[in-house]
Amino acid sequence: MKDSIKKFLNEEQDPKAIEKITSKLNDLLMKGEEVGYIGVQKKPAINVFPDSIVASNKRLILCRPKNLGLSMDFTDYTWDDIESVFVKENILGSEFSFTTKTDLAISIDYIPKTQARKLYTYSKEQLDILKNGVAAPIAAPFEEPKVVDEIKVAEIPAAEPEQIEEVATEEVTDFAEIMPIAQPEFAATSLAANIQAETNKDRPLNEMSSEELFVKLQNYKKLLDNGLIMQGEYDNLKKEILGYM
Repeated sequence: MKDSIKKFLNEEQDPKAIEKITSKLNDLLMKGEEVGYIGVQKKPAINVFPDSIVASNKRLILCRPKNLGLSMDFTDYTWDDIESVFVKENILGSEFSFTTKTDLAISIDYIPKTQARKLYTYSKEQLDILKNGVAAPIAAPFEEPKVVDEIKVAEIPAAEPEQIEEVATEEVTDFAEIMPIAQPEFAATSLAANIQAETNKDRPLNEMSSEELFVKLQNYKKLLDNGLIMQGEYDNLKKEILGYM
């Protein structure tokens, strides 16, 4: 690879496109003109014949291949004609554009982001040189900030050894008599006992309403389920209650 094109391959430019452009630029450059940067289009799908943009110290040159790459159109704009330059970053590459003093707007899309930033920076420098005679320091406008997290570790002073105070202990000779605490006795009445109390009321069956007789029958059933009365007893009581219902 020729040394003349190596300096333009820093940001993954297509080597074949750069070689083809530089070979044709040799006959187009003016006296004292030097190429500062070349951006090469990189389309997401087919990128066989990419467009390119050349930035020199005298002008911007758009290079567009045609006839299946057998020929190329060159359109140039001197820095005197250029009003301002812009870069718009998209998801797939960037769009580099500029306007002229005659209100023309020219753009080339799918320029890789790094190349577009370099083109923008170089172009701004040339416009500043033309305006002020010297290039003002310019930072790439779309450079993504690099955040560096600095973790400062505070110096923790060494902890002084803790002094343990000695406490005089007295021998205990009198031991308190431990008395068991009497637990309060609760009259625990089981569910079955309550049921049995309800069913043992002395009120005659013939004085009870149907609802009371039904409740009394339910209570006897609970006594049977808890094993407090026999099946035969329950059947007799049930028969007796049903006779009054």
